[in-house]
Amino acid sequence: MSAPVEWGVQTGTTGHPDTLVELESLLADAARHSASDIILVADAPPTIYTNGRWASLGRQPLTPEDISHCIEKHLTEPQRARLHKHRDVDISLTLGSDRRYRANFHYQRGSLAAAFRAIPARIPTFDELSLPPQVLGFAEYPHGLVLVTGGTGQGKSTTLAALIDHMNCTRAAHIITIEDPIEFNFKHGSCIIEQRQIGDDSPSFASALRHVLRQRPDVIMIGELRDRETISTALTAAETGHLILASLHTSTATQTLARIIDVFPAEQQPQVRTQLAASLRAILCQVLIGDRLNDALTPATEILMPNAAVRRALRDNETHLIYSMLETGRSAGMNTLEQSLADLIKSGRATTEQALAAAAEPSILERLIGNKTPVASAVARAPDRAPPGRSQSAV
Repeated sequence: MSAPVEWGVQTGTTGHPDTLVELESLLADAARHSASDIILVADAPPTIYTNGRWASLGRQPLTPEDISHCIEKHLTEPQRARLHKHRDVDISLTLGSDRRYRANFHYQRGSLAAAFRAIPARIPTFDELSLPPQVLGFAEYPHGLVLVTGGTGQGKSTTLAALIDHMNCTRAAHIITIEDPIEFNFKHGSCIIEQRQIGDDSPSFASALRHVLRQRPDVIMIGELRDRETISTALTAAETGHLILASLHTSTATQTLARIIDVFPAEQQPQVRTQLAASLRAILCQVLIGDRLNDALTPATEILMPNAAVRRALRDNETHLIYSMLETGRSAGMNTLEQSLADLIKSGRATTEQALAAAAEPSILERLIGNKTPVASAVARAPDRAPPGRSQSAV
């Protein structure tokens, strides 16, 4: 197996339509390098993300014909129509018996391009994810809203999948997932699990969620809270006896609350704050960083589990007080991201530079660890905080 080439180094010459590249070969090569992502763009070699950096596979630059050949053969007619109409389409792709990918096909500079994210062949166990033990308790809530948040590639989907897998072994329930696209494939266990894919099984998250409430679910997992209607329906469902698990692209608990509230017009926000105060069960914000003790990724987390004071702050529009409640709420299972990062530093699992790069409030982290290095210089030296392709998934 050849080593990947540093980004910018191209080998070979442009391919010819008579010898078009096969997608299966590219993805197999990427898998041998433990790549979490692969990008296909015309006039550049196939590029992978592995060990925290982008690198070329060392192949020839791809022609537009290569990429069209790779993409078109894996699309159904409805998917092909959506791609050519909307210029983007998301699908899940299975190759062989165990290699699955989340794929986005799109246009750039008038030609097709593609991005693939590898999905682990099996759902990691909760212990393998190294998450705080109180997170597993989220799967036991009978109803309410549980949010798992973080940036792209920080393991949100994997955490949600692990919670559903735990439910599937420990409780009897009807679970419906709404995803774009479907990532992990669940098998029926003690739960019956339906998985609906946006585009194929329903036109949108909002439409799927409206109708799923009539399908007698106990648990609903929403791949992403994307718009006002989806958020509004999710809040109502959480109030009316359903357990809602959902993800958001936010970095902290207070940012998550602000995102949900601010999507509504001002006149509706008091009602939304009241709904949140009544239905919110937990917010888990996570970021993956390289673990110095082994070749893996480990999560730093911020956890909000609302108590009476948090609920009162939500209702009274005083969310600026919630950070201090997180800081003092460890006995109730809460903590800030900076406290979690400080713990990783003290245990030797993260460097100060890694932690400062991942912190939402670097100055607070410095205070916690007594660091004397200026924040700006420490962050500038820090490596990528979440290099995928190791034992913890970055899906």
